[in-house]
Amino acid sequence: MELVLEQKHADDWIYRGEGAANLILAYNGSSPTFVGKVLRIQKAPRNESPKYVCGSENTHSVLTNDECLLWKETEDLVSAPTREIAEQLFVQHIISPLLGSKHVDAGSRVILSKEFLEVVERNILSQRPSWRVDAAVVNTLCDFALLMSDHSVFPYVSRFISEENDIKKRKSRFEMHQSLKLHRREISEISEYNPLDLFSGSKDRVHNAIKALFATPQNNFRVFLNGSLVLGGLGGGADSTSFMIGDAFEDVLKGVIEADDGLRTTNFLHLVAEAISGSGLLDRLLELQKLDNIDIEGAIHAYYNLVSQPCIACRDLGGGKLLDRYASLHSMSMDESLKIVRNYLIAATAKDLSLMISFRPSEDGDVESPYNGVFLESTNQSFEYKASFIDLDMKPLKKMELYYERDQQIVSLYSWVEKREDEAEKAAP
Repeated sequence: MELVLEQKHADDWIYRGEGAANLILAYNGSSPTFVGKVLRIQKAPRNESPKYVCGSENTHSVLTNDECLLWKETEDLVSAPTREIAEQLFVQHIISPLLGSKHVDAGSRVILSKEFLEVVERNILSQRPSWRVDAAVVNTLCDFALLMSDHSVFPYVSRFISEENDIKKRKSRFEMHQSLKLHRREISEISEYNPLDLFSGSKDRVHNAIKALFATPQNNFRVFLNGSLVLGGLGGGADSTSFMIGDAFEDVLKGVIEADDGLRTTNFLHLVAEAISGSGLLDRLLELQKLDNIDIEGAIHAYYNLVSQPCIACRDLGGGKLLDRYASLHSMSMDESLKIVRNYLIAATAKDLSLMISFRPSEDGDVESPYNGVFLESTNQSFEYKASFIDLDMKPLKKMELYYERDQQIVSLYSWVEKREDEAEKAAP
C-alpha cells in the first residue's frame, strides 16, 4: 500500500532547503514511518506551473528512442511512466549497485494530496530565499514525492530500547535532558540548541547551533579573551545571554572583529562555525560517540555480565517477551560483554568532553604556521586557530548503573511533559 500524505499531515514537515528543481522537507512529527526521513517535492517555474503534471502516465515515451536503446537492459527504467519515476529507477537500478546500497537511498514514492501541498507551500514561504520564491512554486499538480533518508542524522536505533521509551528514537538526548534540568530548577529556560545541527555537516545548521549556544550558554558555551572569561558561566550558571550581556560582549570584540557596532558578535559566531565546519573534528568525534551502538538499555545487561551480579534491569522488566529480548545479551561471552561496556564508556567520554578553539589574527607575510587558518570574508580578516579536546576523563565502570538510572529519569520526565502538553492542546478551545 502506498503512503498518502493529506492536509492534516502538512504541519509535520519543515523546510530543509531546495535546489533548482526540488524542495526538501524534513519530518518533525512522531510517526515511526517518517522519523529520520525527508521529502523531495517537485517545484514548477512560477509562470509555467499549469503545464507541470506528474504521477499519471504520459501518452508518449518518457525516454527518447536513443535513451531506450541506451538503457534497454533495465526494463523498469525504459517503461517508467514519468521522467521523475525514471530518475528514481535510474538511481535504484544503476547507481545504487555501483556505489553500494548502504550508501544510496533511491527513495520511495509517497502520494500527496493537493491540499497537503498547498498548506506546505504557505508554511514554508517565509523560510525560502526570496529569489527562489520569485523563480518557482511548489508544484501542486504533482501528486507524489520521494521519501528518502535524512542523511544529516544518524539513523541507527538500538533494538534494545523498550516500547515505553520509544521517544528516544525521535528526540535527542539533549532536548529531553533539558526538560529534566528545568524540572529540577538546574536551568531557568530550555535551550534551542540542537546537537544534530552541530553534527549535521551543513554549514548553515552548524551556524544555527552556534547561535543557539550563544543565546543560552548554560554550561555548553564559554568565550575567553586573553585567558579571561567574557561569556558564559564557569559553574554553568549562565542560562541565557541577555541584551545587557550581549552588548557587553559586543564591546569586548572591538579589538578582535573588525566590524561595525552590532555586527561583531554575528561575525564572531560565523568565525566559530567556519572553524568547526572546516576542521573535520566533529566527524571524528561522532565516530567515537557511535561506539554506543546499542544504547544504555542494552549495555547495562553486558555490564551485569561483567560484574557477575544479578541484572537489576531485567528484574525491573519482569518477564515475558520483553525479558526475552535481552536474553541474547546475557548469553554472550565475556569478551563480547567487555567490548560492549568498553565501547559504551569510551562513547560516554566522547559525549561529555569539551572542544576548545583558540583564534588569533594572522597577517599577510606571516611565517609558515603549524596551525590551520580560516578567512572571515565579511570582515576581510584571516585567523589562525587551534582546536583541542579536553575533559577526557575515563568513566568509572560503576557509573554504568548511574547512566541507566539517569536515562530512565530523563525519558520518563520528558514523556510526562509531552503527555501534559498534548492534553493541554486537546483541551484548548
